[in-house]
Amino acid sequence: MVNIGRIPQKWAALTPGRDAIVDAPSGRRADWKTLDERVRRLANGLAGTGDGGLGLGKGDRVAILAKNSIEYQELYYAAGRAGLVAQPLSWRLGAGELTKIIADASPKAVVVSDEWLDTAKELQSAVDVPTWLQYGAGGDGSYEDLIARSSDDEPERSSTTGDADPFFILYTGGTTGESKGALHSHTSASFGMLNQTVAERIVATDVYMLTGQMYHIPVVLSMNYMRHGCPLVLMNFDATTALELIQDEKVSAFLGITTMLNWMMAVPGFSNYDISSLRNIQYGGGPMPSSVVKAALDNFPCTLIQGYGQTEGTTMCFLSQEDHLDAVRGVHPERLMSCGREGFVTEVRVVDPDGNEVPRDGRTAGEIVIRSEANMLGYLNRPDLTANTLRNGWMWTGDVATWDSESYVFIVDRAKDMIISGGENIYSIQVEEAVNQHPAVLECAVIGVPDDEWGESVKAFVVLKPETSATEAEIIATARNHLASYQKPRSVEFVDALPKAPTGKILKRELRRPFWAERDRSV
Repeated sequence: MVNIGRIPQKWAALTPGRDAIVDAPSGRRADWKTLDERVRRLANGLAGTGDGGLGLGKGDRVAILAKNSIEYQELYYAAGRAGLVAQPLSWRLGAGELTKIIADASPKAVVVSDEWLDTAKELQSAVDVPTWLQYGAGGDGSYEDLIARSSDDEPERSSTTGDADPFFILYTGGTTGESKGALHSHTSASFGMLNQTVAERIVATDVYMLTGQMYHIPVVLSMNYMRHGCPLVLMNFDATTALELIQDEKVSAFLGITTMLNWMMAVPGFSNYDISSLRNIQYGGGPMPSSVVKAALDNFPCTLIQGYGQTEGTTMCFLSQEDHLDAVRGVHPERLMSCGREGFVTEVRVVDPDGNEVPRDGRTAGEIVIRSEANMLGYLNRPDLTANTLRNGWMWTGDVATWDSESYVFIVDRAKDMIISGGENIYSIQVEEAVNQHPAVLECAVIGVPDDEWGESVKAFVVLKPETSATEAEIIATARNHLASYQKPRSVEFVDALPKAPTGKILKRELRRPFWAERDRSV
């Protein structure tokens, strides 16, 4: 039986003194033996009924509000070991949105780092959760107290939990901008890891650096390296810090985005850092401009791969190391605009609305559908959305694409006009709702426009009500009051009318066209 929570158990037996986690922000390290003991104690503390245990039942959720830390990873493994479900929360969201997410999942416990205690107070007054635990120097010590008073015996449910049992739930705005929880099992996480193992060509000597946050699906990638016994280096991304960690910890692999690589290459004295340990860099969040691919291959001593994925299906397609090398040599350079081909454990098809494959001619568009053991179990509490997304064993992604004669997939429209800025998914419907809070706004449409630093930035087109006025600054300020900072529009254009189809649907493709006509994003 596969139980992701038992990863530390294996390596505590094989390499007990080797680093398991390097927590760069705090300067702490945990070896495998220490990590495994703390995971056992934490699992028993969460699920145990004696000696002050919380008595959480199988399948109960444990929510986490924190930045990357050793404790965060302990919670993932302890949840798996105790038959619980880890529920990471995005600290970039406001208390209002977090309240909705907590209310939907109804966790029995919330664990908060000391950095988010003020947010936790707001949440405690808005939702009914039985137990709140804190960790960090500024907290009340309740997390460490639970570990200290709990048994280090193997948790009772450890041997009977795994495979199809739920393991973690990640909330995503998906294709509608409405938060919904994608529920993954030990099996789906395991198969997602297998896809990554083959694509990244992982070896036991690797050292992995997690540049993103543990509330995102790339946490599966980092746990996969740990599954191979490799150390995990945690950070909160900063370009200079990333280069220092690669040099000091002999990092061999990480997942980045175009912006991260550009920032790293722009660090003064870049060539003076010893980054010779790097073996492979994976990037995601959309195709990387060919100029950046060439610069990265020239400046980093390693290969590149691109991964295309979703929260619901982990990583599904890959543009391989060889594809990148061939492209910069002039062999199929157009494939740099592709998200590659299906992964090792994934079947990918591009189909019409009836589920029939469209021609592999590079021109006929259809929707990407995925069949894989790495797909989610479904959306928590949303059988309607689950039934619409998971049909006859296939997951309908909502992403529109073409594919060529060799099955390379080219995305031509993001799911419901999603914007990817700096690697973060921004859903236009949420931004439009915020802009519409301004009393002078009649209607608006939000799109992503090219941005040399962030990949895309948010632009709002606004039609004002008759005999009213508003400035760009006022519209942005209104949106900022209802959104996380990264979601707000960076520019506003006032127009007399928005382009519409006969049905009344706003034609965002027409709004995007002038900005992307000569750029690498298909409109």
